[in-house]
Amino acid sequence: MSTTKPPLPPYTPETAVLKVRLAEDAWNTRDPDRVVQVYTEDTRWRNRAEFPVGRDEVRAFLQRKWARELDYRLIKELWACGGDRIGVRFAYEWHDDSGQWFRSYGNENWAFDEAGFMRERFASINDLPIRPEDRKFHWPLGRRPDDHPGLSALGL
Repeated sequence: MSTTKPPLPPYTPETAVLKVRLAEDAWNTRDPDRVVQVYTEDTRWRNRAEFPVGRDEVRAFLQRKWARELDYRLIKELWACGGDRIGVRFAYEWHDDSGQWFRSYGNENWAFDEAGFMRERFASINDLPIRPEDRKFHWPLGRRPDDHPGLSALGL
């Protein structure tokens, strides 16, 4: 594992946008082992009603999440930044095992250590059932293509 996760704090709008895109790219892999590598060993989370602490609990959380949230596609967008903190808004689309599609909307507050690892992640999320024809995220599973619109361009 690397000793730093650039870009490092303090964040500027430009470096924060890069940090947000790197996080989006990692989450779109749906690979818990890869995703947890950007968090401190003792990271603290709030995600809906769950409060995982540490990489092992976060990994288990992500494994459960992506076993339930099928064909997951995520877009994150910078909301604000300053010092070692970044605020993000996001939306992701997924379906459950019955085929019902959802768009989940939310906000995250992130705090980083001096080496660029996320030590805190606090997320608030709401789920909206959608019809398949109302989906907006249609790229192949994995990284969102650079030419795919972001949240603001999609009116989200």
